[in-house]
Amino acid sequence: MAEARTPAQIEADIVRRRQELAVTLDEIGVRLHPKTIMDDAKARASAAVDRTAGRAYVAANRALTDVRAQLVSEDGTPRLERIVPVAMVGVAVVGLLTLRASKRRC
Repeated sequence: MAEARTPAQIEADIVRRRQELAVTLDEIGVRLHPKTIMDDAKARASAAVDRTAGRAYVAANRALTDVRAQLVSEDGTPRLERIVPVAMVGVAVVGLLTLRASKRRC
């Protein structure tokens, strides 16, 4: 059988439970405060942007490394047989864009 509690024990238990409820309600109030919600949303968005920027950096770095490997030999000398055609295509594209822009002005 359960022991009979004294009125003082019951009162102390009630006081303790009120304090626990007060702490819990304060925590809920902080979590539901608009500033806390906005700060959490900003932190999540910032983390997502950081992850995306990091992935983009890695992808760009990988692409640049691949291109460099195609245009430069392992000992660091340029591969002219690959650079010259790429440069010619680049010059042709710039020339066509310039020609197109000058035709639009006329």
